[in-house]
Amino acid sequence: MAKNQVQFQKGYSVFDFMQDFGTEDKCEKALFNWRFPQGYVCRECSNTTYCQLKCRKLLQCNRCGHQHSLTSGTLFAHSKLPLTKWFMAIHLLTQSKTGLSAMELKRQLGVNYDTAWKVKHKLLQAMKESEDKSKIGGIVQLDDVYWGGEHRGGKRGRGAGGKTPFLAAVALNEEGHPVRMKMTVVEGFKTKVIAQWSEKYVKSDTIVISDGLPCFRAIASEDKHHLYSKTGGDLHKLEHPAYIWVNTMIGNVKNSLRGSCHAIAAKHLPRHLAEYCFRFNNRFNLRDIMPRLAKAAVRTPPMPYKLLKLAEACG
Repeated sequence: MAKNQVQFQKGYSVFDFMQDFGTEDKCEKALFNWRFPQGYVCRECSNTTYCQLKCRKLLQCNRCGHQHSLTSGTLFAHSKLPLTKWFMAIHLLTQSKTGLSAMELKRQLGVNYDTAWKVKHKLLQAMKESEDKSKIGGIVQLDDVYWGGEHRGGKRGRGAGGKTPFLAAVALNEEGHPVRMKMTVVEGFKTKVIAQWSEKYVKSDTIVISDGLPCFRAIASEDKHHLYSKTGGDLHKLEHPAYIWVNTMIGNVKNSLRGSCHAIAAKHLPRHLAEYCFRFNNRFNLRDIMPRLAKAAVRTPPMPYKLLKLAEACG
C-alpha cells in the first residue's frame, strides 16, 4: 500500500524551528515582516519611513512622530513573555497531531499554568478568527453533533442536559478524500439557525449531503443543493458511505479533545474546535502552518484575560 504523502511528509522539527526563530532578534525580524509585508506604513499618516528607538524598542514615524511597539495592536500586545516563547508555543500547537493541553504547554515553555492557559487560548482565538473567515464548498458531508453531557446515571441521547450542539462539515475532493473541515457551535438544530450558518459558511454551487434532519432542508437554495439519505439509526449511520468521512473526523476530534483536555467548558468549545479545523485545513505543508498562525495572530487584536474568559458567540 502506498504511503499517504500528507501523513508522511517531512515535518517542521524543533531543530529547524530553532534555526529560524531561536533568538529574540530573529523573532522580531520575522514579526516585522509579517506585520508589514509591503514595508513599514504608519497607521496614523501612512508615511513609509521610520526610525527605531533602541532604548525602548519602539518604532517612530519620521513624519508625524507616532510611536508604537512591534507587538501593539496584535495578539502579542501587553505580554511580558519574550517572542521566543510565543513562537515556540505556536510551533508546538501547530505541529501537534492530537492537541496540546495547557498543562503540557506550561512544562514545555517553563511558565506557570495561568500564563500557559492565556497563551494557548489567545492562539486558539487567532485560529478561530482565521477559520471564521473561510467558507466550505464542493461536495460536503454534514452532521449534527453534541459535546458533553456525559455523567454517570444521567439521561443519555439528545435530551440529556449539559450538551453543546455543533455542526460538523467535511468537504471532499473529486476522489472522495477530505480536504477541508469546519466545526461550528450553534444555538440549536433549528431551521433559522441552519439557514444562517449556510449563508455564512457554505459557498455557492455546493452539494451538501446529510442524514435528512428536518432543519438541514434550510440549506437548499437556488445556488446550493441538499441531498440526504435516511440511515435507519445512529449505529448504521456510522458506517454509511455518505457519512464515513464526517463521522471519522467527529470521532478523531472528540478523542483528541478528551485526551488533551481534562475538561472543556462549553463557552470555550468554539476555540477548541477551531484549533483542530485550523490544523487539518493547513496540514498539506507542515512548515508553512507555523507562520500562518503567527500571521493570524498579528491580524488578531489584543485579547485581554477578561475577554478570554467570556463565552463565545455561537456560529
